[in-house]
Amino acid sequence: MMNSPSAHFVPPVRMGMYEPFRQMEIWGENLKAADDSVAHAAFMVEVDRKLDDQSEDTSHGTLGTPNKYEQETSRPFDKVQRRLAQNREAARKSRLRKKAYVQQLESSRLKLIQLEQELNRARQQGFCVDAVAESSQLGFSGSVNSGIAAFELGYGQWVEEQNRQVCELRTALQAHTSDMELQILVENGMKHYSQLFRMKANAAKADVFYVISGLWKTSSERFFLWIGGSRPSELLKVIVPQLDTGHQLLEIYNLMRSCQQAEDALSQGMERLQQTLSQTVAEGQMGDGSYIPQAMEKLEAITSFVNQADHIRQETLNQMPRILTTHQTARCLLALGEYFQRLRALSTIWSTHPRESA
Repeated sequence: MMNSPSAHFVPPVRMGMYEPFRQMEIWGENLKAADDSVAHAAFMVEVDRKLDDQSEDTSHGTLGTPNKYEQETSRPFDKVQRRLAQNREAARKSRLRKKAYVQQLESSRLKLIQLEQELNRARQQGFCVDAVAESSQLGFSGSVNSGIAAFELGYGQWVEEQNRQVCELRTALQAHTSDMELQILVENGMKHYSQLFRMKANAAKADVFYVISGLWKTSSERFFLWIGGSRPSELLKVIVPQLDTGHQLLEIYNLMRSCQQAEDALSQGMERLQQTLSQTVAEGQMGDGSYIPQAMEKLEAITSFVNQADHIRQETLNQMPRILTTHQTARCLLALGEYFQRLRALSTIWSTHPRESA
């Protein structure tokens, strides 16, 4: 039996038959991909062109509207700039307030100095008036010595200033202040003692007996009085514990021996002068003033002795910086100041000490 043609028909070259169609499909897909690539390339070119245009606008200072990202990134920078501007303004106002405050303090200081000067003048005038009234009530005739009144007022201020300097020296030494700052305090202390010697010289011209008697000092200070003040050799004994080296001790002891020799010479001169003055007054007669010129000449010599005694005291103080270091000189000035403070305190305690009745 013969088979039908359709049953035994085998398509010739089955795969080769569809190859053109397959190739066409591949070409189509490639063309589509190529179109997509072209479109993508065109899009990228457009984006690049827009970016170039924006960059060019920026370079010419014609920025367009910033995008949201740029706005957000610029906000912290603006905040920092505003904060810096606020800080600068606050600092400027603070400087102005500080300047005004300093000017106000300076003005107040000048006013205070002026008030103190006026108060001192008023006190001096009031002291003289009170002294005159007191002398009139006690039956004394004559006017109050204005030179002595001025000295007492000035000496009271001198003591207050010395107490202040003692506090400054004590604080500086406890704080281990530098030698440069201590040198300033030492120089101020030396100048302060020189001021006292000048005041005493003027007071001696007004009334030398007042200066020698030590009425301007406290009772315990008068107990150690020597020609209107303290013995320089005794003051050197106060500062000896402040020394460290044997060489310095040797020089201080030599200075002490020189002071004692000068003190002995002045004491002998004062003793002879006292004897001659006493003899001159004793040989005078009532109603006969022939002795007065001789007595006045000897009184001038007493004034010279007071000035020489103060000269020894001042020269002794001036030798301290030559022998000692700045730190040691400051300690010695502190020791002297505290020594006089203790003497004055002892007088106060003694005057207020209750006495037992007999």
